[in-house]
This record gives sequence, structure tokens and C-alpha cells, in this order.
Amino acid sequence: MALTKDDIIDSIYNNCGYSKTKSFELFKSILETIKKTLESNEDILISGFGKFRVNEKHARKGRNPATGNDLTLRARRTVTFRCSPSLRTKMNGSNYKTREQYQRPHT
Repeated sequence: MALTKDDIIDSIYNNCGYSKTKSFELFKSILETIKKTLESNEDILISGFGKFRVNEKHARKGRNPATGNDLTLRARRTVTFRCSPSLRTKMNGSNYKTREQYQRPHT
């Protein structure tokens, strides 16, 4: 089951002692800050959590799968998320090894 906006607001309400209205306003403010930052083409780094990165996609050739006609896909921006090593370790348990921890055999 996915974590919803209401779940996050309830967590702020239960853990921080704010009213429901204040918890909603706080969460809304945080989301607006994140949106504005991404809209201005800036990355967001949250230590211990991860990084949201804005990527530029150039215009490219494509094909309509239904008709087979060629078309040009316009340039656009996308957002990707990469979790921090500490979050990845928490998600995968203490036995998880990062890429740097693996030793490659010499051939």
C-alpha cells in the first residue's frame, strides 16, 4: 500500500503536536517549495534520503505504435530520484553492500 498525502499529514499531526490544519499547511508549504525548485530547473538534495534531479530530454524521432507513422517527440524535462546510500542500506538490511564495497576479481 502506498503512503498517501493524508498519511503524511497524520504523521505530522501525531508526531509533532501541530493541529490538523497546521500539519496540512506545513506539508503543503514543503511540497510547494519542492515544486518551485524543480520548476526552476534546480536539483533537490535531502541528506540521508536522496536526490531529485531534473533531466533535460532532447527532441527525438519516434513512431506511433498504432499506425506506424514517424513523428517527432518534443523536448521535455523529467524528474528522477536517486536514494542515498544510507536509505538504500536501511531498505535492504545491514547485509547489503554498496557498489564500492564489492571487490571485483582480477582477470
